[in-house]
Amino acid sequence: MFVPGALGRRAVAALSFRNIGAVYVWLVIVVLFSVWAPDTFPTIITVKQVLNGNAVAGLVALSVVPPLAARVFDLSVAYTMSLTSVLTARFLVSAGLGPGAAITLAMAAALLIGVVNGIVVVVLRVDSFIATLATGALIQSLITMVTNDSSITGVQLLATPFASIAQLDADGITLPVLYLLLAALAIWFLLEHTATGRRLYATGFNADAARLQGVRTDRLRFLTLVASALLSGFAGIVFASSVGSGSPTAGTPYLLSAYAAAFVGATQLRAGRFNAWGTVLAVLLLGTGITGLGLATSAQWAASLFTGSVLIVALVLTGGRIALPAVLRRRKGIPSTAGAGTPAESGTPPVTGKET
Repeated sequence: MFVPGALGRRAVAALSFRNIGAVYVWLVIVVLFSVWAPDTFPTIITVKQVLNGNAVAGLVALSVVPPLAARVFDLSVAYTMSLTSVLTARFLVSAGLGPGAAITLAMAAALLIGVVNGIVVVVLRVDSFIATLATGALIQSLITMVTNDSSITGVQLLATPFASIAQLDADGITLPVLYLLLAALAIWFLLEHTATGRRLYATGFNADAARLQGVRTDRLRFLTLVASALLSGFAGIVFASSVGSGSPTAGTPYLLSAYAAAFVGATQLRAGRFNAWGTVLAVLLLGTGITGLGLATSAQWAASLFTGSVLIVALVLTGGRIALPAVLRRRKGIPSTAGAGTPAESGTPPVTGKET
């Protein structure tokens, strides 16, 4: 039973800067740009612009959360997004397929990428950072072969029902915002309220200890790469529907912001854990800052400077709370369990039984 003092301490902890510091930073950003651009920033139009303009970025950011929770990097998400964007456009415009068939084939390609990533990383034991960077380069070569580095456009992309996938709105809020919320809800439920989620966190904190407790760590890592490819592939389809074309560079601008949001999100709500709602919060924080810079100044370098700075700060803040990858621990001469902690030490519920 909670007593008022205990309840008060829990409330203070929940509202502390350590727990929701991004919210306070977000508020500071809002105040700053409201003063800097008082005629254009503090409006309901800006609110809708931030939500609508960052929904796709949020989907890409969420796509890297499950792999990161299992201590796997997927740097191919941007290329997967670009591929599904151009494939959907190609199938609609050149092949004359309907939206359903075009989307199905594009998502099948995303699924194949996830499987290939899983085989290279899990089966062949190639470091995920290098492996997914390499598969990303292969995907980019395929995109160039399909598009000759030119965007694919056509009236089929602007016609309903394909255009309504991203352009249908309710009071100015478009459907991609709903997709973002549903994806965040699904990942939150998986990570926080299922045994699989506990096993993912256990794998990320200490794979050897999790394996000794019967967790099939390789299978989990494989599945996170497949899920990452599917969600980033869906983001590419939403992007194509939103802009009315298939762009060979659709995903490139989203890679840095996706990882920036994921790492900032790991400092929020569930400190030390990559989590869905912290990532969404970070996406909105980054989106608000970039939108504010766009309204206050025309400098093209400002958005990249802001995103990069936030990522560096996030890495500094998470450095003591998220375990270093094994390869870095070996280079520093730190034992393989140092800094990672067991699931219990890291706040992860104990993993019991074998995964089915």
